[in-house]
Amino acid sequence: LINDILDLSKIEAEKMEVEHVPCSPHALLNNIYSLMNVRAISKGLPLNFLIDGPIPETISSDPTRLRQILINMIGNAIKFTETGSVTVVTRLIEQPEQPARLQFDVIDSGIGIDKANIDSLFKPFTQADGSMTRKFGGTGLGLTISKRLTELLGGEITVTSEPGKGSTFSISIETGSLENVALIDARPIRIVSETESHQTEIFDSLPLKNYRFLLTEDGPDNQKLISFILHKSGAETVIAENGQISLELATAAMAAGEPFDAILMDMQMPVLDGYQAT
Repeated sequence: LINDILDLSKIEAEKMEVEHVPCSPHALLNNIYSLMNVRAISKGLPLNFLIDGPIPETISSDPTRLRQILINMIGNAIKFTETGSVTVVTRLIEQPEQPARLQFDVIDSGIGIDKANIDSLFKPFTQADGSMTRKFGGTGLGLTISKRLTELLGGEITVTSEPGKGSTFSISIETGSLENVALIDARPIRIVSETESHQTEIFDSLPLKNYRFLLTEDGPDNQKLISFILHKSGAETVIAENGQISLELATAAMAAGEPFDAILMDMQMPVLDGYQAT
């Protein structure tokens, strides 16, 4: 709460500074997924990160503030969703004679928001109604700060929602110049080691090179061990925390024309176990 108040004070005093440095959307999303999926699992919710079409390998932005925005928005989606799922879809928006933008749609199946209350969402210390504060807690500062930070990054947040059916918060930020920046093909977000994100050398002798595995495992230690073994053999590994997420990732990969070469399935997991998923 203290940090939120300090951030808001800086923003309102126009003393909040943002960077514009090269950063990797893929690396940022992987980091956020690792953090937020723990919260989602604690509520029994699938958390899906999907990429719609190619996105830039790097953008010019403030990774710390962008991370703060997305954590706030995804955290809210998880908080206000009791059943269903939370999905984050990332896409590149390019329009003639306008700066390119990277858009993050945070989609939940939560309680939804009445249209009359949407404008008040971004006011400090405000939630859609008093009952939300009593039931879910919170100060209402997260959305205010996220909106202001997004504007500092040259973007905006828009909301579509229907009570009882969920909400979509769309966060778009400017990417900076994409000249000479590679576009990375769409694929589900995966958990990678720190060394992998910096690795540039590829060895032809790796036995599992160019193979993609979907590892369905809820134990963090097993995730790390099996991912490490597969990575050392040259494989790309996508991690799902339970059978439900695994099904959704496998379906998305198939629809994108990039099916997994193999799915490794644990048997005992929350939400949907390996027997049911298989």
